[in-house]
Amino acid sequence: MKTEKEKMLAGELYDPLDKQISDERLQARLLLKELNDSREDQVEERSRILKALIPHAGEGLWLQPPFYCDYGYNMIVGERVFFNFNCVVLDVAEVRIGSRTLFGPNVQVYTATHPMDHRERASGLEYAKPITIGEDVWIGGSAVICPGVTIGDRSVIGAGSVVTKDIPADVFAAGNPCRVIRKLKEV
Repeated sequence: MKTEKEKMLAGELYDPLDKQISDERLQARLLLKELNDSREDQVEERSRILKALIPHAGEGLWLQPPFYCDYGYNMIVGERVFFNFNCVVLDVAEVRIGSRTLFGPNVQVYTATHPMDHRERASGLEYAKPITIGEDVWIGGSAVICPGVTIGDRSVIGAGSVVTKDIPADVFAAGNPCRVIRKLKEV
């Protein structure tokens, strides 16, 4: 029989109040408190916290606190990724972020979701869908990335967009719901 964590990671309905995953969320919250309370000049301390919080991060990860996530260990982050102030990553499922990707302030990345059927939802069970964001992507401030979405390499997501469906590579996309506005020029 699968544990609740195994169900969570498999994208199946799981109990978010399970002791193991609740304890893991608590550990992440404690690390986030340390990170968010740290000073700009505490570079080594921030680096230590980030390595513990997001163990699958490439070199040069730069988070501008405050930052929030559920677990941290479900984030696979490339090199030189930047998160501006007040970003949230609900990494119940895997969030894969390519190198040199930029997140504006207040960007929200949500893998967590709930059943549409009210009876299932009332059970308290939830599930998640993974998110993939390619390399060299720029996500404008206050954008929301919904569960299960893939954003292609080098694309730009306009500020305030709500990304509900996959976005291909090399496009500018914006709006609510987010849609492709135009292809980006090749350099």
